[in-house]
Amino acid sequence: MIDLEFLERLIKAIDESTLDSIEIERGGTRLRLAKSPPPQPIVTTAGNGGGSSTPLAPAEMSTVSGDGGGDAAVAEPEAAVRDDLVEVTSPMVGTFYRAPAPDASAYAEVGNRISQGDVLCIIEAMKLMNELESEISGVVVEICVENAEPVEYGQVLFRVEVS
Repeated sequence: MIDLEFLERLIKAIDESTLDSIEIERGGTRLRLAKSPPPQPIVTTAGNGGGSSTPLAPAEMSTVSGDGGGDAAVAEPEAAVRDDLVEVTSPMVGTFYRAPAPDASAYAEVGNRISQGDVLCIIEAMKLMNELESEISGVVVEICVENAEPVEYGQVLFRVEVS
């Protein structure tokens, strides 16, 4: 159990510092304090001109070891993005992994049917493995990022034909 005085001093120290977040483990209790809220994934509909977006649920955090992935082929970008596809974008800056471990199969492949709640990939950020869950159901048409490639916030990761 973490002492309340310790916690108050820790909060005050973070408020007065330039740190954005800190995570500590003490006495079997794990504590994470952050000034800013965790990033939210964004899904945009390709080609709608207005760029409407819907925030997704926060990415699940888990501890997964390994660099995540098979080197399966990633679909080549299409010449023109179809209007009926939904783009799943990165909710944060990090490293994209298609699988939970190097010897494991990828979470999603081109042609796979996915459902709401299915894990699509892992994005590693600051040594934390964040599972990106799908907020839509459909068929994966394109995987826009190579395994173990760095990704930026808002970068398109997948294109999905919604069904």
